[in-house]
Amino acid sequence: MSAPEVPVNPFAHTTFVMSCAKLEQLPADGAPELAFVGRSNAGKSSALNTLCQQKTLARVSKTPGRTQLINLFALRGGQSRLVDLPGYGYAAVPDAIRRDWGKLIGGYLETRDTLKTLAVIMDCRHPLTDLDEQMLDWAQAYGRPCHVLLTKCDKLSRGAGAATLLQVRQALKARGPGFTAQLFSSHTPTGVDEARAALAAALVA
Repeated sequence: MSAPEVPVNPFAHTTFVMSCAKLEQLPADGAPELAFVGRSNAGKSSALNTLCQQKTLARVSKTPGRTQLINLFALRGGQSRLVDLPGYGYAAVPDAIRRDWGKLIGGYLETRDTLKTLAVIMDCRHPLTDLDEQMLDWAQAYGRPCHVLLTKCDKLSRGAGAATLLQVRQALKARGPGFTAQLFSSHTPTGVDEARAALAAALVA
């Protein structure tokens, strides 16, 4: 009997390209982009590292709100990119910095023609916060498809995780077919292959 086929990881061999503090610093080469966004400390950097099978590609900090720049990563071959946007919603960050982050994230979502889809990271124990809803509203207003990764699902029982997923999918249904969701864990295999397949497909759609 042959061994089961292991899915090819389309995000393997991803490499860091650059960090941008202003929108005008972003590359203008037209390469399609998949952007990761979410509340501070929801597991965004861990999710990106897990999808790419690298431990330190994106910096994981125990201090929420640490990422203040747009970080760009090139997929193998350089024909498309992953984008790590600053986390939102951490109260300890000074108001002036939060405003700058909002302008940076908002400007990217509104004007970036190469943005194909958003991976919206939500802690499955606290999904659809007011700030998450605002992000989804923003994405919907500018026609940006979203795939929600409900991270840290290993912290919930199987039943509780399934109930949370159903709740989020029902809430997203009203926004249209471009809004999808799944369970995800950076510490177990839960949802990793599913996320890679869904996000890779969205990137080339």
